[in-house]
Amino acid sequence: MAKVNIKIEGQPYQVEEGLTILEAARICGYVIPSLCAFNHGQCSRGSCRVCLVEATGARGLVASCVYPVAEGMEIRISSPKATEARRASVELLLSNHNKNCQQCSKNGNCELLHVARLTGAREGMFEGAKTPVTVDRLTPSIQRDTSKCILCGRCVERCKNAHGLGVLGFENRGFATIVAPAGNRSFADSPCILCGQCVSVCPTGALSEVSEIDRVDAAMAAGKHVIVQTAPAVRAALGEEFGMKIGTPVTGKMVAALRRLGFEKVYDTNFSADLTIMEEAGELLNRVKNGGVLPMITSCSPGWINYAEYYYGDLLGHLSSCKSPHEMEGAIIKSYYAEKKGIDPKDIFVVSIMPCTAKKFEKDRPQLQHDGIKDVDAVLTTRELGKLIKRSGINFLMLPDEEFDQDLLGDYTGAGVIFGVTGGVMEAALRTAYYALEGKEYEAIEFTAVRGFEGIREATVHMGGMDVRVAVAHGMKNAKPLLDDIRAGKSPYTFIEIMGCPGGCVNGGGQPFVRPALLPNEDPDILDTYRQKRADALYSEDERLTIRQSHNNPQIKLLYADYLGEPNSHLAHELLHTSYEARPERFR
Repeated sequence: MAKVNIKIEGQPYQVEEGLTILEAARICGYVIPSLCAFNHGQCSRGSCRVCLVEATGARGLVASCVYPVAEGMEIRISSPKATEARRASVELLLSNHNKNCQQCSKNGNCELLHVARLTGAREGMFEGAKTPVTVDRLTPSIQRDTSKCILCGRCVERCKNAHGLGVLGFENRGFATIVAPAGNRSFADSPCILCGQCVSVCPTGALSEVSEIDRVDAAMAAGKHVIVQTAPAVRAALGEEFGMKIGTPVTGKMVAALRRLGFEKVYDTNFSADLTIMEEAGELLNRVKNGGVLPMITSCSPGWINYAEYYYGDLLGHLSSCKSPHEMEGAIIKSYYAEKKGIDPKDIFVVSIMPCTAKKFEKDRPQLQHDGIKDVDAVLTTRELGKLIKRSGINFLMLPDEEFDQDLLGDYTGAGVIFGVTGGVMEAALRTAYYALEGKEYEAIEFTAVRGFEGIREATVHMGGMDVRVAVAHGMKNAKPLLDDIRAGKSPYTFIEIMGCPGGCVNGGGQPFVRPALLPNEDPDILDTYRQKRADALYSEDERLTIRQSHNNPQIKLLYADYLGEPNSHLAHELLHTSYEARPERFR
């Protein structure tokens, strides 16, 4: 790519043509205060005006996040004119902002407060009327408070870029403008898939997950038998809540923290990820052999399930009927575990620690109950677990590494671990399907063709005397072409994995916020590689484990021999499978 010569604060630099001033400045070692420093949640065309600078060739100050560099351009960041303009921009944003920082979910992660400090914004410089406020707390997953919104548009862009959707947009005009679903409806009355990607890019507390920490506290206070399970992606990101570098696996410390928080049992959802593979692989083989509906599509991601019910209700027969792993685990805890331990299922309270906000909605689905008892009672995000640990005074960095409880349903394989990254479910399923069809293990173990962060990956695997074509997609924008081909009757695939969040669960809407401006000790390339770093943490744990195929998990074998019988048995279907329903037209 062509290079251009520029000067920043009088110093000469050579940068790539086409970069914005903000990007070029960062590469050259300057951090211009901004509210779009993390470009996976792009701002709405420089609307906040926080990153103003002086540049030759421009008429007045320019927003550095959208203004491109040019040959010979001279940029001044620290001139009195630019410095004062940035401060005024932040002060104007603060004048219409709810400043109840102590109660805000983004306390400690607020980018508006960060740029206020950087720019030296003063209190009460602009006083007057405030935009009418909407507070939406009607879903169990995410909530919206427009009193904290600064109209940056990052959530709007994220919904479009990740899913090709426009659930959020700018409503009203002028001073009355807010960000909302169409007509300022609740998320509960819109086709929002509740993935939480909008929450992950919101710079303030305008969007946040619905906390269930109080529900967990109440269960413990009531003397319930409280059991916790953790999703694989949590261990790859929880350390970030305590200042550890992105991609640092913290499995042992996480277990130790949960034990000190008072949970009766600390189990790994990886166990039920292995269980999911047994059921899903069995279901797929049955469809292949008996002329069932193909391609079969995975059903582990609740954001993807919501999307399918809203937009592709006619294709629900293609979805695997398997519950997601944490729901399977809850069902087994309240049946098999309860029976073995002699505990009434009504006295058991299952808490899932998940990287996902959509799972808060999922746990309340009426299909995910047995005899009127929910499989899972509460879902906490990775961020909420971080809050819980900090609240309890636990020094996370000083914790020893401890093991998950191993009785009945604690063991897991490498296949279960990689569920947390896009392509992981497919790879885990292929490891077991290959064994089922060939009668021997796949020698290489790893199916690397389905790994990576391209929007769609394809592979053909020869097994059982046939070529099995598979595809992997993450983010609904990437899934849509695959689904449209199925609808048109021209899909060439046998099996498709779809994950709601770009990158899979490692980038779920409940994972720690990735804010370069707030992570001064991180690697410079973190903007582009944070998902890969988290994924690498899971792949490395898979490689370290002795058993890496779900069908070789000894406790899974025991569960079938002692209780379920065989994959897809009557009891397995009763406990581990579910159904889906097309959503009403009024939501679309």
